[in-house]
Amino acid sequence: MSESLPTVKNSTARTRRVSQRVVLTALAAALLAGAATPAVAAPSGTADSSAVPKAAAGQDRPELQKAIQDFVDAGFAGMQMRVNDERGEWVGSAGVRKLGASAKPPTNGRFWSGSTTKAFVATVVLQLVAEGEIGLDAPVAGYLPKLGLDRRITVRMLLQHTSGVFNYSGEFYLDGTFVPGIPSVGKEWVDNRFHAYRPQELVRLALSKPAKFEPGTNWSYANTNYTLAQLLIEKVTGRSLAEEMKRRILRPLKLRDTELPGNRTNIRGPHAHGYYRYEDAGQWKVVDVTRQNTSLLPAAGDMISTTQDLHTFFSALNGGRLIPARLLAEMRKPHPKSGGLFGRYGLGVYVQDTGPDCVGTLLNHNGSVGGYGSLMYSTPDGKKTLTASITSGDAAIDPAQAFPKALNKLVKDVFCGGKAAS
Repeated sequence: MSESLPTVKNSTARTRRVSQRVVLTALAAALLAGAATPAVAAPSGTADSSAVPKAAAGQDRPELQKAIQDFVDAGFAGMQMRVNDERGEWVGSAGVRKLGASAKPPTNGRFWSGSTTKAFVATVVLQLVAEGEIGLDAPVAGYLPKLGLDRRITVRMLLQHTSGVFNYSGEFYLDGTFVPGIPSVGKEWVDNRFHAYRPQELVRLALSKPAKFEPGTNWSYANTNYTLAQLLIEKVTGRSLAEEMKRRILRPLKLRDTELPGNRTNIRGPHAHGYYRYEDAGQWKVVDVTRQNTSLLPAAGDMISTTQDLHTFFSALNGGRLIPARLLAEMRKPHPKSGGLFGRYGLGVYVQDTGPDCVGTLLNHNGSVGGYGSLMYSTPDGKKTLTASITSGDAAIDPAQAFPKALNKLVKDVFCGGKAAS
């Protein structure tokens, strides 16, 4: 690999810079500075007895422990990680479960997983496509006629972020301006982090704003697309997204620690605490945001999961166990105008080229909510995966520097044997 993870050339360098800025805002900035999504609470009496299971016999891999320690050394509070590959399974953690305490983050801990939710939602939509209930290139307005959507917007455009709809959690434009949406950063988010939102009100807000571009003519990451996908799933099936996810993914794969909590504001079971650093009246403050309401990002980032469940899901998806091969191929077709730190965007997944000196194609979808970040990577056959959770603490960190550097090293150590990819 080069100094940073490989990116894909867009039509202009300016577009690529904006795309990278949006991705960093959606993950690193949210993790470090509390942008983009709410976090959830853990009951105060949660036991931490299972905090750090040791790696399986023969899995002493100091390079992996060093790679996650690098995140802590960069200023993050803690990290837990799980790697599954030809050498078996490795699990480990670094940093602290809670500021002021010495216990490490639990390696079986639950966490707010943010936008990894999108890969689950895209999978449900594609299952409905496979069943003939939804047309991948059919107008969304045909299923949701009351919203007043542009009839050129198709189901595919929602999943690949090419609809052009305004991002209700705030929108970046090519000239560098930012148009705010629902409070998602700073003191305003902190003060509103327990507010309950309904998908319909978020969609109405987005549709009240001018479209960012004509449907299908460009790419821009927007949470609105996946909230619309939730409404689509619920309209077609007559059941809630949470019910459909349980029926189609969670129960078949026995993902017992993954859920869409709705308006519940706590994380049940073992977990690490996440913190948010923000400015208030010229003073920097830090608040524990483990408890929060993630209904701000319905179907776009409101899930709770574990590294084990993310591994099981992503391995099954890429191993061809959840959707037919033809639709898995569609999922992996990246849009040529997409790009950024994680690669180019397909349908609910990023497609990253790590080069001939690494593993070639790498699939991923990472995520964040206030105080929490998640990583989910897999090779195309699902046999080699990396899943992790990162929590922020009270340190001032530059997200454009610390996060990409640590992530680049981690991906190299796991998938490239520590060698730089071309």
